[in-house]
Amino acid sequence: MKKKIALTLLSGLLMLLSCSKDSEVTPTGSNATIDKSGNRLSTGASARDLLSNVDYDKILIEIDYVTGYAPTAEAIANFEEFLLARTNKQTIEFKYTSLPSPNKETLTLDEVVDLETANRDEYNDDSTLAVYIYFADSPADSDNDEEGLVTLGAVYRNTSMVIYESTVRQMGNNSSAITVADVETATLLHEFGHLFGLVNLSTISVNDHEDPDAENHCSVEGCLMRAELQFGTSLLKQMESRASKGLVTIPDFDAECLLDLQKYGGR
Repeated sequence: MKKKIALTLLSGLLMLLSCSKDSEVTPTGSNATIDKSGNRLSTGASARDLLSNVDYDKILIEIDYVTGYAPTAEAIANFEEFLLARTNKQTIEFKYTSLPSPNKETLTLDEVVDLETANRDEYNDDSTLAVYIYFADSPADSDNDEEGLVTLGAVYRNTSMVIYESTVRQMGNNSSAITVADVETATLLHEFGHLFGLVNLSTISVNDHEDPDAENHCSVEGCLMRAELQFGTSLLKQMESRASKGLVTIPDFDAECLLDLQKYGGR
């Protein structure tokens, strides 16, 4: 039996709990300090900053990955194209760092936050908005094999994301129609949609299109922001169906989600 996929959204509670573990302002060894407060907000709180070009004209994406679990170049190229198309940013920059494995059989949400605390280097600076993405070599501890539930990615805080790369690769390698890069791309785009504030995450939708059975997800059929698990079909199955029909494999935002992005400075 194929496993279903959950694109998981973490609550702001995790952000609040994790903030108590480390200071929001860190000494740098000189008279200067790093102000982390702008990167310690609830999910969706930076929607306008991410989408518009008013206060920040550049996004710096710090990608920390466990050695051997870096994202594919194809997925990152798709990701960059997506950001340039949906935001009004002038520049998107990627910074990669290879990290040793934490040697965990699974990762709890608190452990993901601790890994960011220990390893994140980039924070908002002048006109540059920094985003942190950790590519893990362990699955989420919330996965349930008996129920066929696995998690591909999650967002927490306003500029933080984890991708469970080992699970992503398993999904992609188990399909003859969909590649690992396809699953990586869909996961990155879906989770970044949540950082954009979709749906009703520190934002207010133009029109009501939040799924009543899946909080902070879209109710419109075929949208990138659908919570596929709640509707009895996985993201992988949806992409395979689209591929079989000759359609673009990766779902896109529907008209309602696009209206919400435009409301907060996107396009």
